[in-house]
Amino acid sequence: MLRYVGQQVEIIYLENDGSMTQRRIAVRSVERGSVKAFCFQRQAPRLFKLENILAVQQVVRHAG
Repeated sequence: MLRYVGQQVEIIYLENDGSMTQRRIAVRSVERGSVKAFCFQRQAPRLFKLENILAVQQVVRHAG
């Protein structure tokens, strides 16, 4: 995840209740097993556990 700092990515995340969600986040930092990011779904800063991130894909923006 370190390579995505400063970028937007889509993640598949395993919630504490066992459900999975897909989220678009802007990665701010990665430290001590956590990802600090802005979550566009929640419109707020969030902390994600690295071990609960099941998949990552970089968001590619095309010039319009």
